[in-house]
Amino acid sequence: MEIVVASSNLHKIREFREMFKCLPKVDLLSLLNFPHYNPPPEEGKTFQENAQRKALDAAKALGKWVLGDDSGLVVPALDGAPGIYSRRYAGEDATDAENRQKLLQNMQHLHDIQRSAYYQCSLVLASPTGEIKKNVTGICEGILLKEEKGRYGFGYDALFVKHDYDKTFAEIDDFTKNRISHRYKAFEKLLGVLQSL
Repeated sequence: MEIVVASSNLHKIREFREMFKCLPKVDLLSLLNFPHYNPPPEEGKTFQENAQRKALDAAKALGKWVLGDDSGLVVPALDGAPGIYSRRYAGEDATDAENRQKLLQNMQHLHDIQRSAYYQCSLVLASPTGEIKKNVTGICEGILLKEEKGRYGFGYDALFVKHDYDKTFAEIDDFTKNRISHRYKAFEKLLGVLQSL
């Protein structure tokens, strides 16, 4: 059985490949396998709306099972920013490093508990006929450092330390991160449905 991850982000695809290892009968594809397909713009107001839109659009266009993912970092003290704009926080074509720099600047005045943050991931599974089979959300709470640490991960990982951990997501290995991340927590909620397929 084939499932398409509605993403061309190599980091996300790698994480999903790791998670899907527990489903050996699933052949995991991504949008990199369909270069002719143009995904819809991210115009939703929430992670769930964006994930749903990605999943439904790709499912109808490709005629396959599709997993839509939208995720990002939420800082309550910044009114929820970067939120759904996490990937383009410092501009439409901003790099991860530029996004982290903007976040550090905007958090200069915040200390201790004010630097609390959480990663959120919404996953939506759509059938080849364009029907939503399941939508789930995973959250991973932690705190943001005042300087970057680590060379693994992507996005805001070099700033984010999960509660009960003493290393950033960019300092821990992929195996550990994939067992505690927001994306894995969402994936766990989806597992029953995926197994039943």
